[in-house]
Amino acid sequence: MSEVRLSAESRTEFGKGFARRIRKVGKIPAVLYGHGTEPRHLALVAREFAHAIKGGANTVLTLDLPGGEELALAKSVVKHPLRDYFEHVDLIIVKRGEKVTVDIPITLVGDAAPGSTVLTETNYLSIEVEALHIPQHLEVSLDGLAIGSQVLASQVVLPEGATLVSDPDTLVVAVSVVEEADSGEEAEAAATAEPAEEA
Repeated sequence: MSEVRLSAESRTEFGKGFARRIRKVGKIPAVLYGHGTEPRHLALVAREFAHAIKGGANTVLTLDLPGGEELALAKSVVKHPLRDYFEHVDLIIVKRGEKVTVDIPITLVGDAAPGSTVLTETNYLSIEVEALHIPQHLEVSLDGLAIGSQVLASQVVLPEGATLVSDPDTLVVAVSVVEEADSGEEAEAAATAEPAEEA
């Protein structure tokens, strides 16, 4: 996954009142921490941040700071539940070559056997991967899966150099037969319909 450059400025004011003021001018209060450093309180441009994370929550951000630049991942993004704006962002520092643990969404591709239904049991897997090579998603192929087949976390193909953190026995996908309408219900429906037809 490529890096996305993002401007950030230091802030020395805190509190809900200050947060409301900077949000009104299109900025987001943020905190950057990690690698034993003191937390740094920042303000991000909301429009730039929204564009940066369009590629996914695991996008590596290159922050342009007054004292230089830092690589970071968005650890926590808080959005207002009704008004759809960013309330606060927690960022964690990462270093080139460092491995990080991230949750990666699963994408299903292909088609399972005819007459089957695919049940998705988990939508994410945790993996450890180099910070600058975080995949946008993990693909699980359904092609050739017969009814009764299962795909476990240990069977999902990971990027080179990545290791699985989730339980290897986690069920990701199960392929089962399409459930048909209950024959008893069909018979009951037909029986109640007959008198109406005779009348």
